[in-house]
Amino acid sequence: MSDAATLRKQLKIKSGSAKRLYKEHRLYQKEEEDLKRKLDKFVADKAEDWDIKNTRRMLEESGKMITDSAERLGGVMQELRDLVLAAEHDPELAEDEELMKAREALEEVSV
Repeated sequence: MSDAATLRKQLKIKSGSAKRLYKEHRLYQKEEEDLKRKLDKFVADKAEDWDIKNTRRMLEESGKMITDSAERLGGVMQELRDLVLAAEHDPELAEDEELMKAREALEEVSV
């Protein structure tokens, strides 16, 4: 396989990974917000201790997953940026569809 074909394949893989990890990261953030509301409601309603403790534990776990997904997303984004720069210097890939998709993924995830 040529360098251009390898680069094209890596662009496709990393673009997909970045989009998937971004979606995962947003889901964990939403879950954390929902759990915070749920915990506040339990505390306000003076729910059972077990419910409050369990919700706090789940909230803590969501926080860990947000940190983990952010780190993984950051790594993939850096790899994707490097691949895009390499592809931009390859005349064979200058206007390639996978390069355009990779640029779109970078813009989408950076927002």
